[in-house]
Amino acid sequence: MGATQRWVLDPIQGVRRPDKTEGTDRAAPSRRAREVHVSSVEAVGRTGQDGAMRARDIAVSLPTVTVRDPVLKAVQIMAVRRLPGLIVVDDAGRPVAVLPGTQVLRLSIPAAFQDDPMLARTLDEESADSFWSELGTLTVGDCLPRPPARPATVATDSTLLEIAALMSRVRSPLVAVTGADGVLTGAITLERLLTSLAVTGLGDPSTG
Repeated sequence: MGATQRWVLDPIQGVRRPDKTEGTDRAAPSRRAREVHVSSVEAVGRTGQDGAMRARDIAVSLPTVTVRDPVLKAVQIMAVRRLPGLIVVDDAGRPVAVLPGTQVLRLSIPAAFQDDPMLARTLDEESADSFWSELGTLTVGDCLPRPPARPATVATDSTLLEIAALMSRVRSPLVAVTGADGVLTGAITLERLLTSLAVTGLGDPSTG
């Protein structure tokens, strides 16, 4: 009778596989699992020296636009990169506006239809579908509200709670992270924030 096949549970895939560790280090699978866990935490951000994650630890680099950029370019950047919004910066790299995705879309809708949605129903189907191509040379600056709203920004040392509170207050899935000089250093998306909260245990229902 041949040797009995030994089966083990793959800690990464969660399935049973033939044991190929005969004569090797049996601790390897557990080490691999720990390495995957550690790398997933590091991918979210580096914890500060005080043990708490800060804005600088989870901020990422995202494309920005200026007030001189065409509206069409702004919408295309957001769509291609699947961003929740866009940050508008000045020539010095300071945020002048943080626009959620719905506000970026609003840039492309003629003001008359924003003020009176019933007008959209008076257009035939062909005209209603062609408004996108009529943006022409309209720029982001042309379409920003007057006066522009204060951009949603946080300092590099802001805590996750401060970031969450700001996002909730201004109803924005995107905030800009700025240095002491007001220059943009990164951005934090809602998805990034929620992932960071989950990693720190705040989003783990088993801890409740």
